[in-house]
Amino acid sequence: MSRHLDSVEVASCGLSIHSVPNRIYQDVPTAEIMALQSASLLHWHPLPFVRPVPLEFAMKRWSFLCVLLLLLNLCSAEAHKGWFLDTTPYPLHWSTYLQPLPVGMTLLALLAVAALAWFQRHVRPTGFLPNPEHFGADPTRLAKLYSLMPLLLALHVAIPLAINAMQRHLFVPDVPLPLSLLDLCELAIALALAYGLLTRAAAVALAALWLLGIPLVGLRPMLENAEFLGFAAFFWCAGRGPLAFDSVLFPHLNPGRVLQRYAIPAVRIGIAVSLITVAFTEKLANLPYALAFLQKYPLNFVHQIGLPLSDTLFLVGAGGVELGIGLMLLFNVFTREVSILAWVFFNLTLSVFDITELINHLPFYAAMLLLIIWQPGARSEQLWASGLSQGGLSATPGSEPIVTAGKAQEQPPHEPAHL
Repeated sequence: MSRHLDSVEVASCGLSIHSVPNRIYQDVPTAEIMALQSASLLHWHPLPFVRPVPLEFAMKRWSFLCVLLLLLNLCSAEAHKGWFLDTTPYPLHWSTYLQPLPVGMTLLALLAVAALAWFQRHVRPTGFLPNPEHFGADPTRLAKLYSLMPLLLALHVAIPLAINAMQRHLFVPDVPLPLSLLDLCELAIALALAYGLLTRAAAVALAALWLLGIPLVGLRPMLENAEFLGFAAFFWCAGRGPLAFDSVLFPHLNPGRVLQRYAIPAVRIGIAVSLITVAFTEKLANLPYALAFLQKYPLNFVHQIGLPLSDTLFLVGAGGVELGIGLMLLFNVFTREVSILAWVFFNLTLSVFDITELINHLPFYAAMLLLIIWQPGARSEQLWASGLSQGGLSATPGSEPIVTAGKAQEQPPHEPAHL
């Protein structure tokens, strides 16, 4: 009985042979396999399996792969350019934005986010990613995980704050501190967040430092670093969790459950405002600066996959993608899915730039991780409040609190009397 091979696809895991629908080939003659392997298309991997897939489906896979590679290339320019190239010779002129290409990309990003918002509301309200419970996280363990998130976020925020304070920078390397005492204030905030000591007071000081930066260094640098205002709101609303000095020494300073529910939205909105601002100030509305950055750091490798894309179009596309991600985070549209993409994009250029990018992107890494595991809803808010107040830990079985002289003590487990 003769058999045919109607289409061929090279997959990422190896090479597979496909047939048209409604045909099942259980055995493929050795001669045909050897003939296919001798073709130039089949020199990547040996044949691992044979399964039927339509040619149209194979073409869709290749189209999706090309779009994904293009998207990854565009997002490789998501590094904060001001950390590596001085913006002084390239002042921001909005006249450069009022051109067909930047304005068109902005409108395209707005339409795409609006379409995704409609799709989320009417088709996929729960998103595409499975909940943490699908991976084996029961409510108790999830509450314990939530209890660790303030500590994780505090350390990721404190490290760049402390390093930039010692280098006399306000939050990030491209914003110099105008006053000498502000570096001590920034360092004290970092230490307070790391130790969990007077965390909410440190959050107020962080917000005040951000607001003070507006008259001192300008509104644009502060909006580009709006994530720190979001972190300040987070620690004011959530505190530092159970693993902190505050939970032992100053438990009366811990926030209530009403405030705790606003902690994660504060981080999400702060990250979103930062990404949207940078999309305009470093790309869409400042193309001369973006082109100068691209000449110093050639990140446009689209031509390597056979797509001739000019640097201008590449930068406008990168700005549009960054704007779209920021808008999706701002309006809570597929937040978990876009957080995974953003987390990947922030890591694409770690091998291109020095440790400066790694250190100053630490707050973004922690925030994206928090948004990935967070599933909006009343149940998650209840587990979040439980984790922050008790660490997700239950009392030891058999032990009961007793009160002696106005102080609570723990009653040891009851033991039977010896006869």
